[in-house]
Formats: sequence, structure tokens, C-alpha cells
Amino acid sequence: MSKPILWGVRLSPFLLKLEACLTFKQIDYSLLPSQGSLIQNLGVMKRLEEAKKKKEVARFPAIDAKLDEYPAVPFFSEDGQTFQYDSSSIARWLDHQNGARPLFPKQSPAGFIAHFIDEAFDEFGLYLVHHMRWVGSAKTQIMGQLLAKEFKHALPPGGPAILARQFPKRQVRRCPYLFSVAPKGFQAGVRKALTPPSREGFPETHTLLNQSWKRIVKAVDEVLQYQPYLLGQGFTIADASVYGQLAMNLVDREAADQMLRLAPTLFNWLKRIEHGEHRHDHSQAIDPEIHPRLSKLLNSLMGTFSALMVQNEQAYEMAIAKGETQFNEAAFNQGRALYDGKLLGYPFRSVVKTFQVRVWRELKAHWQQLDEASKQRLITLIEATELFEEPVVLKY
Repeated sequence: MSKPILWGVRLSPFLLKLEACLTFKQIDYSLLPSQGSLIQNLGVMKRLEEAKKKKEVARFPAIDAKLDEYPAVPFFSEDGQTFQYDSSSIARWLDHQNGARPLFPKQSPAGFIAHFIDEAFDEFGLYLVHHMRWVGSAKTQIMGQLLAKEFKHALPPGGPAILARQFPKRQVRRCPYLFSVAPKGFQAGVRKALTPPSREGFPETHTLLNQSWKRIVKAVDEVLQYQPYLLGQGFTIADASVYGQLAMNLVDREAADQMLRLAPTLFNWLKRIEHGEHRHDHSQAIDPEIHPRLSKLLNSLMGTFSALMVQNEQAYEMAIAKGETQFNEAAFNQGRALYDGKLLGYPFRSVVKTFQVRVWRELKAHWQQLDEASKQRLITLIEATELFEEPVVLKY
């Protein structure tokens, strides 16, 4: 292979994030399957599936696999034979290969804030943008057609058309797993198969997600009104993650229109990253900044992402103590490993997600590694920092 391969679709926020990272690192790559031939795509799919079955897809650095799982997309390959997964891990590997333009700041506490924002948008941000696609833009979403176009040269005749019909139905059914639970009797103005569902015994979360999405996009917008990137003058993994998630909604007409009204600076910033303008940023020699204007965004993430991670980890420990062995989406579909909690005063019911346990434990370990001066500086910005150390009470 003459160029590295990025395998995935632009409907995925994690692929958009990795595209932004590779562009910033000035690495030319092939995006498959959309840019590949049928023979090339089938070959890569075959090798990738074999690697997944053998559990040979790598993560940098290596971790205990019992708390992780392979994603649907994206995957990265230097040679078309061996593969890597997890967008943040691939970004760390890119820094390891070439640290001249680091995505992860080495300075403390900027390194922690970049890590925190990255994980917060990857985990809770995903719920927001998925909700805004399949609920907020239910009447105008065109995801089936877009996905079929990307897989045009990776499926047999008729396959893209089937994918175009089935994919939206599948994603709408998955809304409750991805934290978006409709109130009973919810109507989205679309046919039943595309109407986001409620779930018996689950509180509705549309109100929570709608309010959180608005609050967070406005908080990001306020930062970007005064500086080119979240941590000052240089592009970091925090920007890549925010871009990956929120740029996903640029093709969701109703969500995009709402973002343009609420957060025009953010909207235009996303467009600039989409067009690769950050490729020419040479500000990495300037130390990342922890400016007080980040406070509103960080506090919003603490009240949602951090609070959710604490409850998820506690539920995991309680489930393990009771002998539970099934987690994540498989458990959700069986009604297992469920727990009840609250975010911002709103009740919710969710399933224990082991990969989020890993994420939160890594963040807590990073927090404990900070010196006291760095911790105190962050405490002035982040309310409820005790969430990094103190559990909350929930019902399992």
C-alpha cells in the first residue's frame, strides 16, 4: 500500500476526528471504502475481519481487553495488513511516531484538560450528536443514502440499496442504548420505523439531551470567539474530538441550522477544520493555555460526562459483585446490567458499559498524577472536582 488506510465512513464522528488528526499531522491517507475499488475494499475487509477474530487489532498503548471492545469503525492501517483501533489511541500512536506537532499536550495541567475534553466528547458527546441526528433531525436525515454512497464499491449489486433502507431503522432502534429515550407517545413526524422509541421502565432523556447539547455547543462557541482553539493558539486532541462529534451534525439539516443560530462561531470553526485549514497551523511551539473562559464548558462536562462515568463505574462494581458477566449493548438487548441514576436532576436508566469504566479509570489515574499546584489550578475552573475521587449513590 502506497498510503496508510483509514477504514470507515464519514457518518462516524470518530472517523471525522481521525481525519482531523491526520490532516493536522500532514499525513496523506486513503479513505476506504469510499475511495477504494471493489477488489481493494474486499481485500481490506477480509484482512480486517480475520484480525478481529484473532483479536490482533492493536491499541496503543495495549490495555486489559476485558474492559474494551472493538468499534464498528474506524480502523487505521499503515500497510493494509495490520490494523489499529480507538481514535484516541491512534492519535497517541501518531504522536509517538512524530511528536513534532503533538496532539496531546505534554504540559500539565493542559495535558489533563485535553485528555478530559477528548474523552468527554467521545463518550457523552456521542450521545448528544446521535440524538440530534436521529431525533432532532428526524424529518430531514439522509444517512441511508450517504452510507450507501460510501459503500458503493464495497458491496455486491443491490447491497447499497438495502443498506440505505436498513441502516436508519437500525440506528433509530439503538437510540435508547445510546441514551436517547423518547417519552411515551412521542411523534417525530416520520413513519413508525424511523420514530425514536420509548422503552418500558426507562425515563425519557430527550429533555436532558436537548438541553445539554445546547449548553455545550454554546460553551464551546464562547471559547472560540476569543481564541482559535480550545487550548489557545494550537490545535490539540481536544479540538479533534470536539470537531469529530459536532461536525457529524453538519449533514443533519435541522441540527446544523440550530447550531448556526446558537453558535455561529463554532459552526464556522467546524467548517474550517472540515476544509483542513488547521493543517497549516504552526502554533505548536506556543504552550497550550488554560484560560478561565473554559470554565463554563468544563463545568457542563463535569455535570454530564463525569457524573455519568462515576455512576457507570459504581454500577459496574456492583454488577461484578453480583456475578454479572454480560455488559454493553449485548446486555442492554437482554435487559441485563441495567442501573438507574440521575444527571442534572433528570433520572435515567442505562446499561453498564465496560469501555467507559476504562475511560474513567484512566482519567482518574491521570488526575492523581498531577502535582498539587496543577490540581488547585484546575479546581478553580472545574466545579465538583471531587467526582474524580468520590462515588455517588445510585440504584442497581
